[in-house]
Amino acid sequence: MEIVQTTDAFKALIQSIKSETAGYKDPLAFGICRVDLGQINVEKTLQATYPLINWDENFGSAAIFIKALAEQGIEVDFNESEVVCDINATFLKSCLNAFSPYSGEAFGDAHKNIQVVSALYNQIMNSGSLEGEFKVTFIFADEALKSVEASYLKLYAMSQAKVELRSINLNGAFGALPNVAWSNGQPIELEYLREFEIELKLANDYPHIDFVDKFPRFLQHIIPADNTRILETSKVRFGAQLASGTTVMPGASYINFNAGTTGSVMVEGRISSSAIVGAGSDIGGGASILGVLSGTDGNPISIGKNTLLGANSTCGIPLGDGCIIDAGLAILEGTKIGIYPKELTKIQEVNKNLTMEGEIFKGKSLANLNGLHFRQNSLTGEMTASRSTREIKLNSDLH
Repeated sequence: MEIVQTTDAFKALIQSIKSETAGYKDPLAFGICRVDLGQINVEKTLQATYPLINWDENFGSAAIFIKALAEQGIEVDFNESEVVCDINATFLKSCLNAFSPYSGEAFGDAHKNIQVVSALYNQIMNSGSLEGEFKVTFIFADEALKSVEASYLKLYAMSQAKVELRSINLNGAFGALPNVAWSNGQPIELEYLREFEIELKLANDYPHIDFVDKFPRFLQHIIPADNTRILETSKVRFGAQLASGTTVMPGASYINFNAGTTGSVMVEGRISSSAIVGAGSDIGGGASILGVLSGTDGNPISIGKNTLLGANSTCGIPLGDGCIIDAGLAILEGTKIGIYPKELTKIQEVNKNLTMEGEIFKGKSLANLNGLHFRQNSLTGEMTASRSTREIKLNSDLH
């Protein structure tokens, strides 16, 4: 592309790209990434690092990227759910020519793509780069994942709260991502370690392996909010989403991908994949929220606001606001729970339009209710629910 002189000319260029490119459509997401390639399989992507992702935004930058690829004979197939292309200095220079009307402006949110292109171009000009080290990824449809690059783009979107938890399709990620050894944030092929184990160990070059997994850790890619604390890096997997004010303590805590918090939460237990915890809640030491593969019959669990899961408790049903599960109790869909008339009346007062009859209920029938306190009679062993003493914060959209 030739140097664009004015912002009006830039806008006209965007319109011409969209109108003259067959089948053109705006991507759902896109971004430029640096990839770590295999030590033996040198064309295999092990990890993708995005300095910036775009999710349903900045479509002008996407059009420029697509045009710059076309000038190198790389045609983007808009019918594919995801497209990954190698980029080089020629691609970057072409993009900079198009972005020139904005080159003197501060890099606000709308122009961070220019900052990425400019910084990468300067880096390549100063030090050079390996072929295939940098790529541009487009996602055109929210379908099952096929590539490492698209998988990371979606995981970034999740961890950066560009999308809500459980709102995008992450199927295929486990198949797309390779299982690798991680050393100081860098992925290493297991095949490489096996093949060169003797030489590496004799030369005292065998790397310190932190863990082996398909997913990196959250803090390898994400800068959390100032008032968010993660006291041990292994406790949060990349693809988790932590709202401002969340504290993740060491010990028995863990937050899986596609799981997390929506406000200030104290986490000393396990938040399994697909589980969501509301603001003001406390997941006690060793407590566990079941995931969709852990006994919830495929039903994802949400925990409301200001709810307490006692130490070593297990939550297998969605809970509303202001609930308590006493330490050591397991509340599952099939658990038989007694609620007696006086307490049932109190529970109905904080659950609008709730009609329940009887005294014994299955846990599944109590899902999403507010103000429940689950406890166990120490003499009889009976599991009961009563009105909790915690504050109820009703969702105005539902009540």
